[in-house]
Amino acid sequence: MKYKAIIFDLDGVICFTDEYHYLAWKKMADDLGVYFDRTINNRLRGVSRMESLEIVLERYDGPALTQEQKVELATKKNDLYRESLHQLSPADLSAEVKDTLDALRAAGLKLAIGSSSKNTAFILGQLGLGNYFDAVSDGNNITNSKPDPEVFLKAAEMLGLDPKDCLVVEDAVSGAQAGHAGGFEVACVGDASKAGAGDYNMGSFQELRQVALN
Repeated sequence: MKYKAIIFDLDGVICFTDEYHYLAWKKMADDLGVYFDRTINNRLRGVSRMESLEIVLERYDGPALTQEQKVELATKKNDLYRESLHQLSPADLSAEVKDTLDALRAAGLKLAIGSSSKNTAFILGQLGLGNYFDAVSDGNNITNSKPDPEVFLKAAEMLGLDPKDCLVVEDAVSGAQAGHAGGFEVACVGDASKAGAGDYNMGSFQELRQVALN
């Protein structure tokens, strides 16, 4: 096999919590009187919480906010988001994703997560994948968000592998850019696939078997 490990983004690849993110940011923006819609929300994908807040605040025209106030706003958004995540369960993990993960693992590949989210461990637990992955690199152990490759480089380091031996799986263009910046080959689904951002642009998650096991 060409690869020794697969490093997955979380949201939009393993699971889908975009709507929960959107509703939480929307509530926070509405309370501030700031216009926010799904187009703006799409700019936040793969971006850190504080950087996302700055994007939301581009239309803010109220009194200047201190850094402490900004942290409070980001915390408020995350509290709303985490509350909604309690709705997640193993039933939200699609059979296509679970069967593909199991097939990759059975073939001897190591599996890891590379996500900017600080809620990764909680989400994986809710999905019944708490101890499934060989390594988890997330927003709690990085300082730079995608398209910086840090999160993927740390995942490869945790696995004890070079980037050339790992395939990154992403749904966001910024994530695909991060993978390439770190020296990884990238397989894309979703928006990133439609944009042709990957070395492999897949129509479905299960196509990963064909890509990774050849």
